[in-house]
Amino acid sequence: MAPEQSLSYASPLCNAWRLLYRSEEDFPELPRIVLFLDLDYFFAQIEEVENPELRGKPLCVCVFSGRTSDSGVVSSANYVARRFGVKAGMPIKAAKKLLPEEAVILPVRLEHYANISRQIMDNLKKFNTPLRVESVDEAVMDVTQAVGSDYAKAEKFAKEVKEMIRANFGLTCSVGIGPNRVVAKMAADYSKPDGLTVVKPENLEEFLSDLPVKNLPGIGAKTESILAEHQIKTVGDLSRQSLEKLEELFGPKKAQYLYLASRGIYDEVIEERPPPKQLSKIVTLKRNTREVEEVMETLAAAASQAYTRLASAKFFASKIGLIAITTRLETITRQADIRFGASLDEVLRTLRILLTKLLETDEKMMLRRVGVRFTGLKPVSGQTSLNIFSEG
Repeated sequence: MAPEQSLSYASPLCNAWRLLYRSEEDFPELPRIVLFLDLDYFFAQIEEVENPELRGKPLCVCVFSGRTSDSGVVSSANYVARRFGVKAGMPIKAAKKLLPEEAVILPVRLEHYANISRQIMDNLKKFNTPLRVESVDEAVMDVTQAVGSDYAKAEKFAKEVKEMIRANFGLTCSVGIGPNRVVAKMAADYSKPDGLTVVKPENLEEFLSDLPVKNLPGIGAKTESILAEHQIKTVGDLSRQSLEKLEELFGPKKAQYLYLASRGIYDEVIEERPPPKQLSKIVTLKRNTREVEEVMETLAAAASQAYTRLASAKFFASKIGLIAITTRLETITRQADIRFGASLDEVLRTLRILLTKLLETDEKMMLRRVGVRFTGLKPVSGQTSLNIFSEG
């Protein structure tokens, strides 16, 4: 069914819409227009802006997880480095093998990046549209009321946002515009860096049909693998599946999302999220292992992402938790106190201690997934906010 067609209350599609709206009155009066903003290679770009001599050179900003210069992972890479095959999440050792001698490897300055992120998000709030900060380098805005459902005005609005960020911070960003967050995000991803892509409702099928299914937000490696087993490789392929088939594969909740999102009509209200009670990040290891250094590389990347989200949200934690999922699918957690405003280095040292002690309890334990959880969250306030994320 095409997105613009009317829906009957007997259709599966309308039942899916009911998950998003409680009654007919909750449907928006104007067709929604959403803007998704993605700051280009954010960490590495900040380093380029502040150190112009780095421009044109392969540049990687890395999280160091061990005691050597090769222990850790790439957190952000500029487009010069990406042309050599380097990408975020890659071990530093592997990245160095791909890069030429003139490549520059820098340690992350998460507190600094988070501070710049907060300033950018505060500037976005001045546009007086519903805004949700998605991460340290992403935000989504509902511009419907500001542009009156006019996509030409929405494009002009986006150009003003891009110019504000360029003028005030020297940074570029990629922006996508569409009828909902999912489409807008895919549009932002479509043309990087410094892109601006507009997808109108009448162009949804043309835009989505040939995109790899992994481009759909929320589809990870596991979901992509299941879909591939059923010869579903593009978003267009996915859009041709029945709701019943998707429910068989993924259960009702995820099936409803995939059914709507693949058709470009998964809608959601854009509003600020409530303050977090905890913040966590879990990732799958590249292979089952119990090698501390190997686990720490992956764990450092997860901790870095969670820590940056924490800092950009102006929160700090009093406890850090290690999450370990074994090959026997047992979930084991360990927790330790940390000082308020602990640096990322302190967090990683604590996680290393927790991991080492955990593995010592069972010499046969093999890990499949690991993660980090920050709890005991409190907002940064007053004078403390000036140095709460500094090294101690």
